[in-house]
Amino acid sequence: MIPQDDPAAPPTIHPVAQDQPPYARHLGLRITHATPDRIEGQMTVTPELINRNGVLHGGAIMSLADNLAGTGSFVHLGPGEGTTTLESKTNFFRPVLPGDTVTAIAVPLHRGRKTTIWQTTILRGDGKPAAMVIQTQMTLRQTDAG
Repeated sequence: MIPQDDPAAPPTIHPVAQDQPPYARHLGLRITHATPDRIEGQMTVTPELINRNGVLHGGAIMSLADNLAGTGSFVHLGPGEGTTTLESKTNFFRPVLPGDTVTAIAVPLHRGRKTTIWQTTILRGDGKPAAMVIQTQMTLRQTDAG
């Protein structure tokens, strides 16, 4: 058996992350790593994802980050729980050109009983940061009242 920190080890993908919603598939998102402490994914910039300036649309970047943070939150949920984005802030650093593939890395900054805060870094194919997103995910619990 190959240890998980070995570069020859196959990617680790939590079962929850393997079942992505249709919107993630529409974006072309590929989850490449998903553990409780790190979610990674890649997305290739297709013509459908560019803006009027000819670069990756900011909404696509935010969608990518939101999906990774939501996936990371789902990894931690118990039976009958869900999650939703409560707040999200994005800083854009560099444009991403069509044909490039971005890599997104989401890590939890805080895990509370009701909220989880995630930081997602979006890297261009050349390794330079294109954006950083910090968002709060709220845990939804079923109640007896509903």
